[in-house]
Amino acid sequence: MNKIISRNLKKLREAARYTQDEVAKVLGITRSAYSNYESGDREVPYDIIEKASDFFGCDMIVLFEDSKNVDALILASAFRVDGLEGNDSSEVMRFKDIVKSYLKMEAIEAQ
Repeated sequence: MNKIISRNLKKLREAARYTQDEVAKVLGITRSAYSNYESGDREVPYDIIEKASDFFGCDMIVLFEDSKNVDALILASAFRVDGLEGNDSSEVMRFKDIVKSYLKMEAIEAQ
C-alpha cells in the first residue's frame, strides 16, 4: 500500500507542477522527509496523507487508488497557484476543500 500512496503523491505533485520542497513546506515537513514518502522509503503518516489530499484538492481515497482511473482523478484535481507566501497555502487548501465538497454534492445529486 505504501508504494501506491508514494506513487500517487508523486503523480499529484507532478501534475500540479510543484517541487518537493514546495509541497514539503505546505505540509510542514522537511524536503527529505517528503522525498522519503514519495519514494516509498518511509511510510506516509495519516496526518500527512490528510494534509496532502487537502493541498492537492482530492479525496484521500485517490492516494490509495491502484488503477488506471487514478490518472483521471489526479488530473481533475490538479491546479497550481504560484507565489504562495505565509498563510496563503492554508487558504488555498480551504478553497480546494470547498471545491471538493461541491463536486461530491454534484455527484450525489447526479445519482
